[in-house]
Amino acid sequence: MEELLIALAKGLVEDKDSVKVTVDAPNEEGVTVYHLNVAPSDMGRVIGKQGRIAKAIRTVMRASASMRDEKVMVEID
Repeated sequence: MEELLIALAKGLVEDKDSVKVTVDAPNEEGVTVYHLNVAPSDMGRVIGKQGRIAKAIRTVMRASASMRDEKVMVEID
């Protein structure tokens, strides 16, 4: 899952070396939180107009997680 998020983000940003993902342990509801960090200059590319790209990233991650019977949440920092 972490590799998928990194691949999605690196395809969008210019500074590929600044893409970092940290993963929290699953909480009591079984939700794993992924924190995506990119360079400040690339935040607009990852979020997109009206948050459309961020929403698409979250949708892809949830779809992939549901195939593995997991629950995930993506936060863009």
